[in-house]
Amino acid sequence: MRINKYIALSGLCSRRQAENLILEKKVKVNGKVLCDLAFDVAEGDIVIVNGKPITPVNSFTYLAMHKPKGYVCTNKDEHDRKTVFDILPAPYKKLKLFCVGRLDYNTEGLLILTNDGNVCENITHPSRQVYKRYIARVEGELTKQDIDTLKNGVMVDGKLTAKSIVNKLEFKDNKTRVEVCIYEGRNRQIRKMFEAINKNVDFLVRKSIGEINLGGLKRGDVRPLSSAEIYYLKGLGK
Repeated sequence: MRINKYIALSGLCSRRQAENLILEKKVKVNGKVLCDLAFDVAEGDIVIVNGKPITPVNSFTYLAMHKPKGYVCTNKDEHDRKTVFDILPAPYKKLKLFCVGRLDYNTEGLLILTNDGNVCENITHPSRQVYKRYIARVEGELTKQDIDTLKNGVMVDGKLTAKSIVNKLEFKDNKTRVEVCIYEGRNRQIRKMFEAINKNVDFLVRKSIGEINLGGLKRGDVRPLSSAEIYYLKGLGK
């Protein structure tokens, strides 16, 4: 089995992230640092990542969470802030889950948690073009020019964003509700897109990831994905 797939199946991370770990010389096989991205793991090989041995997981867990504002999407935060793993129900706390498609501290909404690295790859790889749908509340009114600019791409961190879907929903009390759909996953991308047109986002929620919807899930609640949803996510890689 190819080393990146082996690491992904351990539930540690996605295949792309596994390759980065290899390039950073954090992977050892049978006591030797691995540098070959094309290495095939054979039966009996001992694979160690960041000093800890790993093995493929026999069964996977897939959860949808309504992440509340005021939590970070990491297992442990260096600033000792609350993490989404702190609010996981007890049966899931012992599993080595990771977040697929992170949300920043001040953003709420749909988060997928799993230990299936292949599904993580399916969702996050730009070539899959899996759209994430957000509802933002922006200070002031958005003009047609503002919306057209966002649709065609703006400069974020020195790079033009891909074209997106932007729909103005409502203007009330000097604030605009707007739907934004993107398939990229850059850090704080939605907020930075609006900053690029001199607009401030004071509320942001992610409503869906591909065909997986937040629905009526309340803040902080978690539900297992249905078999149909899991089938959809696995099919993204085909």
